[in-house]
Amino acid sequence: MNYRTQVFDGFTRMDAERWRSLWAASPQPTPFTQIEFLSAMERSESACAESGWAPLPLLVHDESGAAVAAVPLYAKSHSYGEYVFDWAWARAFEQAGLRYYPKGLVASPFSPVPGSRLLGRDPQARSAAAHALTDFVQSSGLSSMHLLFGTHEDHDALEALGWLRRTGVQFHWMNKGYDSFEDFLNALAQPKRKKIRAERRKVQEAGVRCEVRWGSDITPAHWAFFYRCYCQTYLEHGNPPYLSEAFFDEVRQTMPQSFVMTLARDDTDALIACALLLIDAKHEVLYGRYWGSIARVPCLHFELAYYSPIEWAISRGIQRFEGGAQGEHKMARGFEPIETASMHWIEQPQFREAVANFLEREGQGMSGYLSELDDRTPFRAQETQKDAAR
Repeated sequence: MNYRTQVFDGFTRMDAERWRSLWAASPQPTPFTQIEFLSAMERSESACAESGWAPLPLLVHDESGAAVAAVPLYAKSHSYGEYVFDWAWARAFEQAGLRYYPKGLVASPFSPVPGSRLLGRDPQARSAAAHALTDFVQSSGLSSMHLLFGTHEDHDALEALGWLRRTGVQFHWMNKGYDSFEDFLNALAQPKRKKIRAERRKVQEAGVRCEVRWGSDITPAHWAFFYRCYCQTYLEHGNPPYLSEAFFDEVRQTMPQSFVMTLARDDTDALIACALLLIDAKHEVLYGRYWGSIARVPCLHFELAYYSPIEWAISRGIQRFEGGAQGEHKMARGFEPIETASMHWIEQPQFREAVANFLEREGQGMSGYLSELDDRTPFRAQETQKDAAR
C-alpha cells in the first residue's frame, strides 16, 4: 500500500478530532501526547520554534486518504528538556565540522514518560509512520531523528528500518493487589518498612497535614500555589522554569480530569508544599511530575511525591505509579527498576557507525546495572517468590 505524509507547522493547526482518534487507538496513550497537552505547550510558548522546539506534527494517510498514524514531531535546535542525553554526539558532529542541529525529535516536551509515540491503529500504520520519519530526515536535511520513551511496538517498527536502540532505566511502583498502604508496607523488607514509617511520622510530628485532590477538586487557588512552588524549585537550582503559567492555565481547563495534586498544610492550615501528578484516561497509571515547597519540613518531599500518591493509588485501584526520570533512591520506597528505551536514526554514515558502537558498549553497561538493581529488591523474599510464580 502507498502512504502519503503530511507535516503541519504546529499542533494548533491540526484536526484535533483526527489526532484524538489516532491517540486513543494507539497501544499506550498517555496524557502527555494528547492534542490538548501538546497544543498548550505550543500556545503558551513553552515548546515552540522560538524556544527551540519547532512543532511539526506528522500525519500518515493511506491510499483512501484516511489518516492512519500521527507522530508528535519537533525540529530541535538544542537538547534541553529531553532526559536522554546526546550532548556528546552534538559536540562530536561540531568537532568534525558537521551540523547536528536542527535534529528531529519525536517526544512529549519535558516529559520523560513512556508511552506510544507512533500513534497508529495497527502494526502496518506504525510501520508507515516509521518509514515517513526516516524519509523526512533525508528530505528535510536534518542530521538525525530521535524517538524518546516509546513502546516496544514503536521500537519494533523502527528497528526493522535499522534505527539504533538506546536503553535506560526508570523506577515505577506496581500495585500488586494491595488492600491498603499498610498492606503495601508489609510486602517490603523490614528495614524499608521501618524507614518509610519513620519518614511519614516526621511529617506528622511537624504538624503537617496532607491531602490529595483530583480534577475539578483542584481550585484556581491551588493551581496558583502550585505554580509558585514549581518556580521555586527551578529557582533553587538557578534555572528558569521550562513551563509557563499560561501552559498550566490552559491544560487545567482543557483536560482537568488528567491532574492530581497532593498538598501540604502547616498547623495554621496554610499551604506550604505541593506535587502535581497526571493520571491516564483509564485511571490505571499515575505519573509523578512536579514538586515544590515554600517551607522546609524533613521528609515532606517523600510524603507528597511518593507516599500520599501511593496511598491514593491503592485506594483507587490504580495499577502503576511512574515516579519520573532517574532516582535510584526510589527503590528504598517500594519502586522497581524498569527498562526504558529510545530510538535513533543518524543520517551521516560515519557517525552512525560511531554511535552504534557507543550504544553497544553503553547497552552492555546498562544491562549489568539493571541486573544489579534487580538484586537489590526492596521486597521481602516471599513477596519476590510470589511475583515470580504469577
